[in-house]
Amino acid sequence: MKAADHTFALDIGTRSVVGLLLSERSGVFEVIDAVMEEHNERSMLDGQIHDIQAVAKVIVSVKEKLEKKYGPLTKVSVAAAGRALKTLRAEASIDITGKPILEDEAVSQLELMAVQLAQQEIAQKETGMAGYDCVGYSVISYKLDQQEIGSLLDQQGHTASAEIIATFLPKVVTESLLAALKRADLEMLAMTLEPIAAINVLIPASMRRLNVALVDIGAGTSDIAITSEGTVTAYGMVPAAGDAITEAVSDEYLLDFHEAERVKRELNKSQIIHFKDILGYEKSVSKEAAAVSIQPAASRLAKLIKEEILSLNSGKPPKAVMLIGGGSLTPGLPVLLAEQLSLPEDRIAIRGIEAIQQLHLSDSLGKGPELVTPIGIAITSSINPIHYVSVSVNGQKVRLLQMKKRTVSDSLLSSGIQLSGYYGKPGLAYFVSINGRSVTVPGTYGEAPVICKNGRRCSVDEELQNGDQITIQKGKDGHSLPVVISDLIDVVPEKKIILNGEQVAVQAKLLKNGTPADPNDPVADRDVITYTFPDKVMDLFQDASRCTPFCLSIDGRLVHLDAFSGKITINHEKAHPDSSFKERDQITAVRKKRPTLGQVLSALEMDAYESITIFYNQEPTVIKKMLLHVYRGGVLLSLSDEIRSGDDLKIQKQQAGNFIFQDVFKAVDVTFPAQTNKRFLLLKNEQETSFHEELSPGDRISIKWM
Repeated sequence: MKAADHTFALDIGTRSVVGLLLSERSGVFEVIDAVMEEHNERSMLDGQIHDIQAVAKVIVSVKEKLEKKYGPLTKVSVAAAGRALKTLRAEASIDITGKPILEDEAVSQLELMAVQLAQQEIAQKETGMAGYDCVGYSVISYKLDQQEIGSLLDQQGHTASAEIIATFLPKVVTESLLAALKRADLEMLAMTLEPIAAINVLIPASMRRLNVALVDIGAGTSDIAITSEGTVTAYGMVPAAGDAITEAVSDEYLLDFHEAERVKRELNKSQIIHFKDILGYEKSVSKEAAAVSIQPAASRLAKLIKEEILSLNSGKPPKAVMLIGGGSLTPGLPVLLAEQLSLPEDRIAIRGIEAIQQLHLSDSLGKGPELVTPIGIAITSSINPIHYVSVSVNGQKVRLLQMKKRTVSDSLLSSGIQLSGYYGKPGLAYFVSINGRSVTVPGTYGEAPVICKNGRRCSVDEELQNGDQITIQKGKDGHSLPVVISDLIDVVPEKKIILNGEQVAVQAKLLKNGTPADPNDPVADRDVITYTFPDKVMDLFQDASRCTPFCLSIDGRLVHLDAFSGKITINHEKAHPDSSFKERDQITAVRKKRPTLGQVLSALEMDAYESITIFYNQEPTVIKKMLLHVYRGGVLLSLSDEIRSGDDLKIQKQQAGNFIFQDVFKAVDVTFPAQTNKRFLLLKNEQETSFHEELSPGDRISIKWM
């Protein structure tokens, strides 16, 4: 068969270039031949061409080897590295107060505004890139007044929002690919994206509702794509892959990089591996021992892949992980990744080309995972190729990657025209002061921009054809609206309430620019409107103290005591002095009696005194000693003194000491005999004692007159 009968595809990777020929007959694909050649220099880094001439030289070598067998090759299908893709979320909002969304076109324009916000964000973050092509976006959710909703059509509210996830490809990636192919005398027939190529052949659309991670472990990087809910939701990259394992082998056995790479590949082929180190010693090592030596590096790689998967997948592990690429053959890597993601080992699998349906492979070719991406490129580019479409937007030439049906919105994105800047300006607003608060009275909305394709008005969803002429004109501006005072404040002549069981009418006073006004008076720009209308419970009482919480300053610390505060209810429910009220509300306010110092200390759970119980003349008697001295304005207070809200109290703690006999006289009245010349005895527990004798709880005390 001639080369013209085949699809020629190139997988231009960091370590090597793989070229293959694919034929298709009745839906069955056959890989005719494949050639792989490694780069002599580090001309590619992380999937991006850094030395176009060096890469072109390797492409020419691969191309010539195939041409010797199958004839001239002039057109090729290629893929852009998935690590170059940038995925961002963005949300755009519009004000729809009094103007519901009635057409799909308005929703599409809202989505486009969100994509343009993502485009602006990526341009700010990646300042080194000249520009980006949006290769697709999906709507995550619509919101109405911050509440998620299924559809915005015909909805009433204030703010409509659309949140999207968009994927962008740097233009420099495609331009460098085109330049390298041109030097190799090849024309780009079609282009796809590496993750899309691999996913298309390994994860068909019917499987994409499952949350699956596809990890392509190459030489310098590991590319990751996540599927969920029927689509590819995110792309990512880890700057570590097979080379990290090669370096571990090199360090362990003192090998140069190329010899270490050979030894690494032998791990999956031989039980005993022979090599010569940089000192010239010939050595042998078992497959098991070599696998142990690379485990720390494999563990680090598994950890990095795990962290990126979780970052892309909202912090949770996927249902399964598919591994492809030469680096996926690292011994023990699937098991290590399963441990990192807390997944069963049978949820991590290396997938080779045997997993590709309707594919035949020449017996002379291998069947490892390193061929999945090249075959995916060939199949995807033949089934769903990406072409270029050239259009004009307001006279500016724009070239689009046609990865899908291209629409007018794609041309606006690529041209850099910001749709939001073409909406008509809203009408002039009034700025009014209401009780010192600035209020803006907006004018009517401006109209949406007018978009035309080839002179005919169109929607942003219309498909583009090569050579289409797109124009966008600014929409009409809005105008100011007549407004009266009642449009701005809900003022009524009076509010009737029930206050402590009596009906009361609360009057409002309305002024405009300092003079009495009517609610129907018109409002002009810069008007100052004031109204005094009691709206809090405390405004209804001359004696506001009945509504004030009970507060004290104790040793400089502010203390609130709810037990002594007034009680306020509105419609029988607990309220506060600053609670608002409305028409017909039933309001009650009750003020509690002022507490004594003893009650305050009890509420503060502070012991004012220490006490014991003794028996005086066989009667139980409590004797006390003060533990606290409380002062107000420098005056010592007794426990029976009333305390007012707002008092400033100072508390001094006292040491109680022991109770002695003479403390009894503070608690009992002693009756003196009529004859004052009589002598007395002090008795404690029927034993003579003195005034300074220490007392204990339960002691029996008496005074005997002689």
